[in-house]
Amino acid sequence: MASTMDHEPNVQFEGRKADHIRLSLSDKNQAVGESGLEQIQLIHEALPDLDFKDIRLDARVLGRNLSTPFFISSMTAGHSESQSLNLTLARASEARGWCMGVGSQRKELGDAEAAREWREIRKVVPKAILYGNIGLAQLIRSKTSDIEKLVDSLKASAMFVHLNALQECLQPEGTPNFKGGLKAIERLCKQLSVPVIVKETGCGFSKATLKRLRGTGVKALDVSGLGGTHWGRIEGARAGDERHAAAATLANWGISTVDSVLGAIGIKHDYEVWASGGVRSGLDAAKLLAMGANAIGFAKPILAAALKGEDELLRQMATFEFELKTVLFCTGCKTPAELHSKKVWKWRAK
Repeated sequence: MASTMDHEPNVQFEGRKADHIRLSLSDKNQAVGESGLEQIQLIHEALPDLDFKDIRLDARVLGRNLSTPFFISSMTAGHSESQSLNLTLARASEARGWCMGVGSQRKELGDAEAAREWREIRKVVPKAILYGNIGLAQLIRSKTSDIEKLVDSLKASAMFVHLNALQECLQPEGTPNFKGGLKAIERLCKQLSVPVIVKETGCGFSKATLKRLRGTGVKALDVSGLGGTHWGRIEGARAGDERHAAAATLANWGISTVDSVLGAIGIKHDYEVWASGGVRSGLDAAKLLAMGANAIGFAKPILAAALKGEDELLRQMATFEFELKTVLFCTGCKTPAELHSKKVWKWRAK
């Protein structure tokens, strides 16, 4: 069922992935100020009835008790430089108890050797909680047994299905073929051996789409809203035709992270709500947890730190955790769940 469109030449694939890493670090490709997080204020508690040492970051995610609600968002995979980078990310995620979403496993659908990257990484980090990742366009054209092989190669605890309509339209090598996508997601949820997580890639979710995903069997939904890395801008920077002009026109296309989370929390839903998209600190994470998100994803700041080495990455992750603990203490909350139950946020006065 997989299309030949999924099997682009290796040289082209390698160049595209290298472009993505380079361009995702550029400030020009960040939708700064669009996440809505600046509008959220957490309410200070001057007299917390707590000792700082008693603050915990425990979170329950996909039925598991984890030491933190943080996860590393999906970034890159399947090319010559990705194994070293992903090993750094996976080692750090295992060390600090973060879950990690891997980059797209699309290449494995047509190249069995591409799975070697994950087998080698798994030898080093057998206890890391890793989530697989496949694009909707590839899922539609694949058998569930093909996706199960991706789970097996990674020993994945769950599978991300990423939705990237804007990116696929603007990417020169894109596959903007989403017809039958909802049915494909439903099929995967029924047949796959691990939970399915649906995520956007920086453009967020409308309430209408959030409602359509109810009852599909999706276990979690990562809103990945407007406010962080904007893949439309990235693909526009790579394109030299009408796509470049269209990307400029659509440079702020999407639904903000805050609006996406509020939309999900505000409707009856049967999936966990995860939040990413412009999360740049433990304070940003705390705001989204207070609004009702179950888990929080970091991408750009984690990538930037990882490229400087594992020590810098571990330092950055520890900083995010300490920031969240400090916010918990200063709002009188002992755990991330209390941020939501105690209703410690409000709209910032203009």
